[in-house]
Amino acid sequence: MLAVLCVVWGITWPIMRVALTEVPPFTMRTVSTLVGGVALLAVCLARRRDLRLPGVKGFVHVGIAAMLNVASFSVFSTFAQLHAATSRVAILAYTMPIWAVVLAWVFLRERPTGMQPLAIALCATGLAILIYPLTVNGIPLGIVLALATGVSWAAGTVYLKWAHIAADPMAVALWQVVYSFFVIAACMTIVDGGPDFHSAHVESVTATILSGLLGTGTAYGLWFSIIRRLPAMTASLGVLGSPVIGVVASVLFLHERLTISDIIGFALIMAASAFALFSRPATAQAASQQT
Repeated sequence: MLAVLCVVWGITWPIMRVALTEVPPFTMRTVSTLVGGVALLAVCLARRRDLRLPGVKGFVHVGIAAMLNVASFSVFSTFAQLHAATSRVAILAYTMPIWAVVLAWVFLRERPTGMQPLAIALCATGLAILIYPLTVNGIPLGIVLALATGVSWAAGTVYLKWAHIAADPMAVALWQVVYSFFVIAACMTIVDGGPDFHSAHVESVTATILSGLLGTGTAYGLWFSIIRRLPAMTASLGVLGSPVIGVVASVLFLHERLTISDIIGFALIMAASAFALFSRPATAQAASQQT
């Protein structure tokens, strides 16, 4: 199941890129969020999970977390792929564990311990090696948005840890998807004037549906099954395996070419994420917020 999860999350990145060739970003994300939300709801109902949240305060906390974990992640990662290679976006989005360490240090007063300071240093070095060759005309917008994807995901993770919502984790995940759907749908209505598939062919429409069905519905169903069967540290390998699959899939299916600086930067960032993720058990919980 863990291997399948790595593949599902990883191949979702090039699938999204295929969808974006003909489907506007907000339309793509609105439809994929809807499909993923319905699939996740089906999983919750099949497993008879309690979908209640603890009062108004719980809904407020989940709403804020949704804006960071799902809505921002969805929008930033989507637009990032329009301005940068999907392989770079996938890797930079998974710098989340490092940003989670930094934000927890600032807002939760959790000082970096163990290998976490080394993780921050490795991440900074990897980012410098990866980004510097691209800065001839300034830092590319796609890189900024890809980093914003990881930061927003980390912020949502830290916020949920601070909020301590007393509810079933799958309920929290589902309600985040619901909140985000309405926000992204509102943006689609304003920007696209409603669902815009007038230039889309079967391939891009299918990719849009698959990105939601796989990246949200199937992935969440697998994830919450896995964490009930495996130790948190082992399960969290899904976080580190996914961008590797994403890079390989982007090279194979999108024919993206990796430069030497890409490979070195990717390796350092992956090592940094591994150190940040496995140096303290609490950090491993960040993986459960992927959308």
